Amino acid sequence: MTATSTDGHSLAGLAALLADRTRAGFCLALLDGRAWTAGELARAAGVAPSTASDHLTRLVRGGLLVEERQGRHRYVRLAGPSVAQLIEDLAGHAPAPPAPPRTLRAASAGAALAYARTCYDHLAGRLGVLLHDALLDQGVLDRTGGLALTPHGVAWLAELGVSVEPLRAARRPLVRDCLDWTERRPHLAGALGAALCGRFLDLGWTVRGTGRAIRVTPAGRPALAAALGVDAADLAPPRDAAAHRA
Repeated sequence: MTATSTDGHSLAGLAALLADRTRAGFCLALLDGRAWTAGELARAAGVAPSTASDHLTRLVRGGLLVEERQGRHRYVRLAGPSVAQLIEDLAGHAPAPPAPPRTLRAASAGAALAYARTCYDHLAGRLGVLLHDALLDQGVLDRTGGLALTPHGVAWLAELGVSVEPLRAARRPLVRDCLDWTERRPHLAGALGAALCGRFLDLGWTVRGTGRAIRVTPAGRPALAAALGVDAADLAPPRDAAAHRA
């Protein structure tokens, strides 16, 4: 038998960490890329602080989360982009919820997340998939030998104010497909996906909404549409998502 870097016992241990609804919910909440306190996660999950603390300790020990302490406060975040990819990929393979949200507020919040959200540090949802597809259509990305940035893409990014060299030097892939759990199609991850998400926010084309939700601003819609070569109407959120405001 050939030795491998892991074994069945290790894999089962990792799976067990996520085989709990509360711990899985914590990891999904942390896909917004922020650091959360145990109290914030406890309130979001509807569990006691002591229960949250026990679960977080297990997730930290298992390597899925890292903790930071500032004074008396304990913050936790996902351990890195690879963990975020794991959580998003698993969510993409999970079955759809058996029933729609019961309240208008919950339905609006769900629609807002499905339209546009952050997946750790890059765009996801319908907007993230649209970005991925538009960059392929515009020749910024090419899939001939695996997803890659083209020379035209380097020039396109320069016009947008994004330098490629620091992204190539990052300790992560430059471009990578990430299965979107609502669209069930790839959105753009990697260093470039993160850079574009940050650049759109810096330009004011997008803004953060509640939690992980992202909104395209009125001024940003025509600018983003022009940059991506799409119709501005394609960037309009569904009515129930537009009704959900931060």
